[in-house]
Amino acid sequence: MRKTVALILCLSAFVLNAQNYVSKVWVSDLGNGHYKNPVLNADYSDPDVCRVNDDYYMTSSSFNCIPGLQILHSKDLVNWKIIGYAVPKLIPDSAFSKPQHGNGVWAPSIRFHDGEFYIYYGDPDYGIYMTKTKDPAGEWESLTLVKPGKGLIDSCPLWDDNGEVYLVHAFAGSRAGMKSVLAVTRLSPDGKKAVGESKIIYDGHEKDETIEGPKFYKRNGYYYIFAPAGGVSAGWQVVLRSKNIYGPYERKVVMAQGETEINGPHQGAWIDTKTGEDWFLHFQDRYMYGRVVHLQPMTWKNDWPVIGIDKDGDGCGDPVLTYKKPDVGQSYPVCTPAESDEFSENALGLQWQWHANPQDWWYFTNVGKGCLNLYTVPVADDYRNLWDVPNLLLQKFPATEFKATAKITFKPNSKIIGERTGLVVMGLDYALLSFENTGKGFVLSQNECLKADKGSPEKVNASVDLKENTLYLRVKVEKGGVCSFTYSKDGKNFSPLGKTFTAKEGKWIGAKVGLFCTRPVKNNDGGTVEVDWFRID
Repeated sequence: MRKTVALILCLSAFVLNAQNYVSKVWVSDLGNGHYKNPVLNADYSDPDVCRVNDDYYMTSSSFNCIPGLQILHSKDLVNWKIIGYAVPKLIPDSAFSKPQHGNGVWAPSIRFHDGEFYIYYGDPDYGIYMTKTKDPAGEWESLTLVKPGKGLIDSCPLWDDNGEVYLVHAFAGSRAGMKSVLAVTRLSPDGKKAVGESKIIYDGHEKDETIEGPKFYKRNGYYYIFAPAGGVSAGWQVVLRSKNIYGPYERKVVMAQGETEINGPHQGAWIDTKTGEDWFLHFQDRYMYGRVVHLQPMTWKNDWPVIGIDKDGDGCGDPVLTYKKPDVGQSYPVCTPAESDEFSENALGLQWQWHANPQDWWYFTNVGKGCLNLYTVPVADDYRNLWDVPNLLLQKFPATEFKATAKITFKPNSKIIGERTGLVVMGLDYALLSFENTGKGFVLSQNECLKADKGSPEKVNASVDLKENTLYLRVKVEKGGVCSFTYSKDGKNFSPLGKTFTAKEGKWIGAKVGLFCTRPVKNNDGGTVEVDWFRID
């Protein structure tokens, strides 16, 4: 036990002392003892959190984006940073080496038990997986398939007082043929295998259509299941309780939108502080911006939680936009998840994710030169547009309004016509600045692709011939996801190109922004783009 505590304290010191990144486009901490929601103004869908001493660890749905299950850390529930990830590649690789939009990691839970961190998540096509570690910022164990089956999703464990281990989960109607019910199954003592069949413990068809995303807790002799219902963008937060783990469960709505502007406030994590306060983290669906994370005060009344502010005393709270920060015993510096990247480290920044399992040779962290080399990757024989391309290197939209600028130097293979690279805003619709090596030299174009998921071709809105192979590419995102593209040869004077584009969400994720590098042929070598830096302002 002493070794475990020492390890956690050592990890905490390392995380705390690491240099803090502070966003130029969104900071939740108001600097006056209060915060504003969202605390994470980016697509950390279906968040779950656990506390170890005075450290908080969060993970969220990552679907097909890799590395998956990004791990965030906080000391005060307001200021967060990315410290690692639990899944370097999804399995089976034969499936996830190609983009599997909307598949993969659904609604994970993170828990700390007996000196180890556990994450459980449902993959709607394969079943419920688990991974664990003693160091949340380090390597996690290889994935274990705990309960195979189609349509098993949104899982959360509970270690009971008598030593038994249980798991609550939901069902995806698209695979299982059933939704709006929750079930509990028993696990082996090591948490790696389901024992027996799942038992449905709540049917939400009458009052809580699409109930899902359950989180398991125990308090004062009650088993509690916190679960969202009513759908992603317009739902409410339900809490179930029972003295028996298999029910029957009482039901209560404990938070809803009410008269606020925070639509669908639900699905997340109850967490407490060492000082005895209770809080709830949940998402709000903001469409092209993804499902952003809010922090709500929480209290207990007659052994029922009340989330947000209950003005009329009916036990159902309304979410807040600003509030006093949690009392965690002391103050901590402002920090936010990383966005900009100077590519000066011998690893990709933790904010970056690929659209499928990556190959080792797709990139080179060229520390000696202070840049990131992205190599051109052959597109598939049945290539239609970038929706099908796995080597998109992207990150989440970080705010409602921002600018993303990249300095690149394109070095294509002189023997290949059609290699291209550029800056892309990706979703069901996408738009980009495409820098291509053509038969007449370099051409920069502003393209868009509407209904990319349906296989539509890209359309060129405008183009310009260039001699230079070093460019500064920029997209400016304004309220409502309206994007305008510009470029520069010197990094000072930017020229517009093409027309405005309205960003569109992806499959279960928000729009993302980043880079790509492709070639049209499968020869044994291609060109590269040197990315000097990528900056969010």
